[in-house]
Amino acid sequence: MPGTAELVAYYARSWINRDRDAARRMIAPDAEIEWNLEAPVDDEELVQTLHRIAAFADSVTVVSTTCAGDRACLVYDCAAPFGTVRMAEFLTVADGTVSEIRQVYDAVALRRYFPGLLDRD
Repeated sequence: MPGTAELVAYYARSWINRDRDAARRMIAPDAEIEWNLEAPVDDEELVQTLHRIAAFADSVTVVSTTCAGDRACLVYDCAAPFGTVRMAEFLTVADGTVSEIRQVYDAVALRRYFPGLLDRD
């Protein structure tokens, strides 16, 4: 079975490349998910938001990955047409999937450079 670094790299590549199905498969069905945005989050909302970021961004780059045991921290730069948003994810891996996700966004930059991203349909 792949280790933490390989699993979180695959998860990141999946959503960055807008492969919603692959990203969703990497998230455990009972995953604990939290973020610092106002809206409540579950796995489907998370995958949809990541897909919208990847679709709107000029590029999404993993600028740092740190792994320790079954835990990982990924830091991303999401470059939009008018600026860049930094995001961090704190992940826990169990049984080949991501079982915990904690996302921290620069919420001010997210609203400024990704307008409408958080609007509900």
